[in-house]
Amino acid sequence: MSRPVVQSPATIRAPRPGAEALSEPLRSRWSPSVYDDEHTLTRPEIDQLLAAAQWAPSAGNSQPWILFVCERGSANHARLVARLSRGNSGWVPRASVVFVTAAHVRTGTEVDAPAYSDYALYDVGQAAAHLTLQAHSMGLHTHQFAGFDHEALAEDLELPGTHLLLTGIAVGRQGDPADVDERTAARDQKVRERREVAEIARAGTWVEPWGVPYP
Repeated sequence: MSRPVVQSPATIRAPRPGAEALSEPLRSRWSPSVYDDEHTLTRPEIDQLLAAAQWAPSAGNSQPWILFVCERGSANHARLVARLSRGNSGWVPRASVVFVTAAHVRTGTEVDAPAYSDYALYDVGQAAAHLTLQAHSMGLHTHQFAGFDHEALAEDLELPGTHLLLTGIAVGRQGDPADVDERTAARDQKVRERREVAEIARAGTWVEPWGVPYP
């Protein structure tokens, strides 16, 4: 197994001031768009990432997730690349591997079939988050995206009607901005911003923001 890539300080984008107290790998996680198109992952490394998703919590241990592994150069990778949106077609193919997530949403193939789990989408999100953090702990970067033709790719992957295709997770080693077009390189220079906590949390009812004095 190859050793994890050691990130230099120049490649680590810590959050803006105020997030220093977060634990690693939460604190320095970010989503670059420039990947090294010569870097590959070993099967044991891919297995590690899948194990992280495997052990994510889910409602009633239903584990309603499927991850299609799209290693660069594989048939699945070609299927994905052919269905990427224009905005993602320039950077996604350079990643070492892409995981395409799908959720088990229905018990049957009929559109009105009973739900497999009321929390399937929530649970797949947790599996994706676990995989992302595991990748960062291995010295890798991830970038999640949804810009692709979902219906066409679902057909290409022979996804049954019981499942819903959701997102892609590009994984790899950060590349040299000089190797990509100016637009893609510029994406990695954007200032990282987040909404204030008072906008996303409530101390009581909807009209009582967290951390803001309420009369």
